[in-house]
Amino acid sequence: MSSTAGGGSTQTGTPTGPAERLGLAKGMVVQELGWDNDTDDTLRVAIEDAIDADMVDGDYGNVVDAVVLWYRDDDGDLVDSLVDALTDLVGGGAIWLLTPRIGRPGSVDPADVAEAAPIAGLAQTTTATVSKDWAATRLVTPKTPA
Repeated sequence: MSSTAGGGSTQTGTPTGPAERLGLAKGMVVQELGWDNDTDDTLRVAIEDAIDADMVDGDYGNVVDAVVLWYRDDDGDLVDSLVDALTDLVGGGAIWLLTPRIGRPGSVDPADVAEAAPIAGLAQTTTATVSKDWAATRLVTPKTPA
């Protein structure tokens, strides 16, 4: 592994920050839903730095490459939130469901996510810890057999 002049690593294949772990990169259009005053601003800034743009909101009205959905246990019906998150998502795009980690206020039981995803027409692929207080679950539309 070597370092760049900016202090970053030139090693490939290993995500270095939370946005990279989410697969978000420069040029992507990322929609943010469910923002509130308890969201992780450090993570938000990392995502916007990675995509080199501001995230768009629910009023964007155009196709997006990924959705970041902040969701807490008391935010209403999870299936409805996931279906709403699909509205602008491009085919093959991912929804990153960000929930408070277990033991934090508003945490969501992983079984609830596992139950809601297929009802919303989604498949759960991976889960990652992206900050001290938030975990991310990647949800995608399942591939249909040819």
